[in-house]
Amino acid sequence: MRTLVEIVRQSLSTLWAHKLRSFLTMFGIAWGVGSLLLLVGLGEGFRSGQVKQLSSLGQEIMFTFTGRIPAVEGSSQSGRRYNFTYDDFLDVRDHAKLLRAVSPVIQRDDIRAVSDFGSANGQVFGVAPVYNQIRNVPIEPGRWFNEQDNTERRRVCVIGWELVKKIFPGRPALGASILLNGTGFEIVGVVDKVGRDGNNGTNGRIFIPAETMRTLYPVKGENADNAISFINYRPLTKELHTAAKEEVHTIIAHRHGFDPKLIDAFEDWDTIEGSIRVAKIFDAMDYFLGVVGIVTLGLGGIGIINIMLVSVTERTREIGLRKALGATHRNILTQFFAEGAFLTLFSGGIGLAISAGLMTLLAQLPSPEGFDTPRIVPASAAIAILSLTVAGVVAGLYPARKAALLAPIDALRQE
Repeated sequence: MRTLVEIVRQSLSTLWAHKLRSFLTMFGIAWGVGSLLLLVGLGEGFRSGQVKQLSSLGQEIMFTFTGRIPAVEGSSQSGRRYNFTYDDFLDVRDHAKLLRAVSPVIQRDDIRAVSDFGSANGQVFGVAPVYNQIRNVPIEPGRWFNEQDNTERRRVCVIGWELVKKIFPGRPALGASILLNGTGFEIVGVVDKVGRDGNNGTNGRIFIPAETMRTLYPVKGENADNAISFINYRPLTKELHTAAKEEVHTIIAHRHGFDPKLIDAFEDWDTIEGSIRVAKIFDAMDYFLGVVGIVTLGLGGIGIINIMLVSVTERTREIGLRKALGATHRNILTQFFAEGAFLTLFSGGIGLAISAGLMTLLAQLPSPEGFDTPRIVPASAAIAILSLTVAGVVAGLYPARKAALLAPIDALRQE
């Protein structure tokens, strides 16, 4: 143990004697480690921010809107719009096997919400009670409406927090009454703020049961009888999202008498597919940044090998003298190996500390929408430490072996 302590002391003394050279080598390795961790951490912050932004909509959401179908069979030049109907929704709900939950959405943007304290134009959504299992509508305070509210066409509503600020400024909204185009509704729940900056459309909406909406505020327009605006649904599992979409298309196309494979017949927004695509982009970015960081570490390792080889050349007489005085092959090998390992690991620790400090500072700054606080990624830190270990072994082993194999008489003879 005493011999090892002495070797470490001699190694540190040698590094201190060549301060500039040691500093430049350590700087190169610290820069490589810090760059690797910082770049990957920033990438993960962006990935996390995008995931949170998508999750503010809900989990594994899929939207299906109407498109255009040929007005004349077999003609790709002609096309007509068509409407989803409430019966389409019922058929999808009763016969689709790959859906966890499905809801119609009947949307109106021309309904005036009036309270005793203010008024505003609200976007009103008529939806099924399972809508809150598809979309993110956190209720605080109050409750979401239930199946009984829907079947009995009760005049109850859930209102977004942003709309509450406009028509109930500084007053509690839960349990109060509002008029929607002159018809009274009781507020049974308030949607808590959705999204970090509250700029999600849900915050300004009013939700009422779908059956109530169909009775009081049906979709306007030509041939809009029994129409719904679009369909929201969630597949059984994330992996079944494509099959679930095809199943929904098939049921609706059968009801309207057209081929479900018509490209223009549906417009879809598949958030699962979007999240998978984003994840692949970030995986590729992490891989690229990781390769760049590892190459930088490799260059740092080459720098250590070079410095240690120069050190062996400069200290040839010292090595010869030590061996003549009784230093063993193992003593010389351990000393030079310890110098290389110390340079590598100490430099890596500095790089890790600097990158962690920078990320802590960045965490104090307000981050833009879609970007989360950067963080040290454990996998990247593990790769950096492993790479450093390999670099330290290689950087120290070859010069150490060369020094240990010098014959004392040959070493003392050199100038």
